[in-house]
Amino acid sequence: MSVCGLLIKLGEPKGKVMFTQERTGIGGHRFAMYKFRTMVVNAEELKIEFSHLNELQWPDFKITNDPRITKIGSFLRKTSLDELPQIINVIRGEMSLVGPRPTSFSADTYALWHTERLDVIPGLTGLWQLLGRGETEFDERLRMDITYIERRCMRLDMHILLRTVFAVLKQKGAH
Repeated sequence: MSVCGLLIKLGEPKGKVMFTQERTGIGGHRFAMYKFRTMVVNAEELKIEFSHLNELQWPDFKITNDPRITKIGSFLRKTSLDELPQIINVIRGEMSLVGPRPTSFSADTYALWHTERLDVIPGLTGLWQLLGRGETEFDERLRMDITYIERRCMRLDMHILLRTVFAVLKQKGAH
């Protein structure tokens, strides 16, 4: 983690190393999720400028080859090293290792059938990270999350964790 932080600081000395974003967790409670910063310092302002390039339905936002991503940020994302600071969220009890990924938008934007995902602690990894990653629309991710919630057990969690390790090693971590 120290090496990642140093590389980020060398790339943009005036920028912060960590990026925090409000996410929605269990029961709809908001919490600060930690990641290594992978984008330029003014990425949020540039989001408006590049909104016409959004490839997913709002409130999701994704641009292939996003021009806001830094050189080191691209490497961190590809290797999923940008996610390492979320271990802090796991230690704090805000996240678990496996579960639905916490959303950046609040629970009041959810349709009623979406709220089932708020019955469990969100995770670092889950089914849609393995099966769809950044190409999957929110409703489809929700269906995968609900499938996980209805079938969750230690065996499934271990299977997801093992497959996640292999996906990271194969660098299938493009966000």
